[in-house]
Amino acid sequence: MAPRQLHPDSPWLLALLAALVALGPLSVDMYLPAMPSMMRDFGTDISHMHLTLSSYLTGFALFHLACGPLADRFGRKPLLLGGTGLFVVACVGCSQSGSVQELLLFRFLQGVGACVGPTLARAVARDVYGPAGAARALSLIAMLMALAPAVAPTLGGLLLLVLPWPSVFIFLGVYGVATIILIRVFLAESLPQVQSLHPRVIARNYRELLADPFFLTVTVTSGLVYAGLMVYLASSSFVYIDMLGVPPQYFGLIFLGSVAGYMAGSAASANLARRHDSEQIMRLGIILAMAAGCLLLACSSGWPTSVFAIMLPMMLYSVAMGLVLPHAMAIALRPFAHIAGTASALLGFIQMSLAAGASALTGLFLSTTPQPMVWLLLAIVSTSLALGLRSHALYARTRP
Repeated sequence: MAPRQLHPDSPWLLALLAALVALGPLSVDMYLPAMPSMMRDFGTDISHMHLTLSSYLTGFALFHLACGPLADRFGRKPLLLGGTGLFVVACVGCSQSGSVQELLLFRFLQGVGACVGPTLARAVARDVYGPAGAARALSLIAMLMALAPAVAPTLGGLLLLVLPWPSVFIFLGVYGVATIILIRVFLAESLPQVQSLHPRVIARNYRELLADPFFLTVTVTSGLVYAGLMVYLASSSFVYIDMLGVPPQYFGLIFLGSVAGYMAGSAASANLARRHDSEQIMRLGIILAMAAGCLLLACSSGWPTSVFAIMLPMMLYSVAMGLVLPHAMAIALRPFAHIAGTASALLGFIQMSLAAGASALTGLFLSTTPQPMVWLLLAIVSTSLALGLRSHALYARTRP
């Protein structure tokens, strides 16, 4: 096949980057409706099933630390092809798992492979569109990528009507193969400057990032907002299917509100980027996330409650995420064009580590009501708000 690499001005480049970013949410959202049936098949409990998400997120987080430096040395494209290939192999392993322990291992490897898509798609956006255009590009990518969580839980629920749960992982493997073909044919290498893989150089690059208080504050702030979503996603199948009696085939429909909210937030994010600083838009999103957390607590305080009492506040939370995440990424990567892969990797490592810890913690306390999920989400978003206000103060002091 002769290469037909996409030009930076082509909207299809944004679509391809969105498909790469979608590897992450697809790997999380599509198997959510299957978690209760998997729990029964493996003869395990909610806590161990939460670990299957935490294991994936841990692999996703840890490989960031190697993915960034490798991509800054060998290029974005080879890492994307190799990582996605590992993702496909791990999907087959997940589908053949005979115990929850085997599944934990393959989910970890799946997370290692999946991390290259979102991490390097951000780096490619920074390479191609520059510091000014990256925020808008990432917002548009997020809006396109939101189609994945819109379709994934519904598709997973429909597959479960006619096929056992391993079919979910087979579908993900096929998606990975299709992604490899698209990367190979259409994606041009965008590495602007080759970096050394010498341990001293890698340590210096990470030290440069970790010594920047603005980078750290913005990264942890956005990571906590994302961790709040993971608390909800990890608990959602048990809350909606087991506690509220929603049939698995309708489970995905519940997420349409959250997906619509995320798409609306991403669209607003791209539009606001024309007139406002990324720091201002990010602060607005964090305040909105806090409001959503308070609304969720108010709506779920009388248990049992309705599906809408949980779904609607999380729709508002998704709007907030659409405002926060693209601009946090753009802010964090802005000063680090020379090590964009490493900066994107460290951002992803921190974000996913927080998400893995939060999802595992929820599983320890979730039993017959969603209150542990609600209170943990509220604590996380409160911390994010405090850090977000600090990052705004740092920005105000350093702005020329």
